[in-house]
Amino acid sequence: MAKIKNVAVQMDHVSTINIGGDSTFAMSLEAQARGYQLFHYTPEKLSLRDGKVFATVEPMALRDVKGDHYELGEPERVDLSTMDVVLLRQDPPFDMAYITSTHLLERVHPKTLVVNDPAWVRNSPEKIFVTEFADLMPATLISRDPAEIRRFREEMGDIILKPLYGNGGAGVFHSTRDDRNLSSLLEMFGQMFREPFIAQAYLPDVRKGDKRILLVDGEPVGAINRVPAEHDARSNMHVGGRAEATELTAREIEICKRIGPSLRERGFLFVGIDVIGDYMTEINVTSPTGIREVRKFGGADVASLLWDAIEGKRA
Repeated sequence: MAKIKNVAVQMDHVSTINIGGDSTFAMSLEAQARGYQLFHYTPEKLSLRDGKVFATVEPMALRDVKGDHYELGEPERVDLSTMDVVLLRQDPPFDMAYITSTHLLERVHPKTLVVNDPAWVRNSPEKIFVTEFADLMPATLISRDPAEIRRFREEMGDIILKPLYGNGGAGVFHSTRDDRNLSSLLEMFGQMFREPFIAQAYLPDVRKGDKRILLVDGEPVGAINRVPAEHDARSNMHVGGRAEATELTAREIEICKRIGPSLRERGFLFVGIDVIGDYMTEINVTSPTGIREVRKFGGADVASLLWDAIEGKRA
């Protein structure tokens, strides 16, 4: 098995993260604890020159101390093929900048193991990949045709409307059957986004929580339940959702068994799925979160399990 020495982390700048709930921080802390040298860089520091992929990186040391959680060394330009592992961890939006970074990282993978596999990250948008498992989902429409969306709401009653490539609960709206703002909302979405939108049947079970289930190499390893604030339809912790301990139901175990083989085939070592009631709504493959929350509530050390899996792939 090839020994891991150097780990580059492609992320939003380490100075901007909230370490209390940041999974990239948890993953990086575990890598540091295993003796790996961490290198930090942001996506705009990537370059392709004559077939080689370079990044201007900074050696990074981390501490689990709020307000004093990192130190960065002097910047240096490195050939990413000299790294053992690259963690692809910047947050969406999943736009052309994000897609371009996957094209560049594809040039070094798998000699340098990129987690998750950049080609499959590019080809598996989180709200589209999930539609391969339509029987596990609520009724879902992807369209920017206002007439089609109105028909969908007339059939479903209440719907959730959100951007196709958004994240963190931004731009998520609950539209009831008698809501007179739908036309204005569609006009606003049409001005903001060139892509289609996604509409899903509203699931009343969301008031009980939107469960985030974490999978490592296709196997479920932990979960948290995210309960929306009283006056909000969204359960994302970025927008005020409350995390609580939970366990997997028989239905959720069934969902994980169904999707596990596809996750492994695509080289997705770390994935977070969202489940409301009996239905999966998203498969998050870009920069899923939840590691620190699972640990906080007495669950598995997901970061350690992930690095065990990464080490196994570095044979």
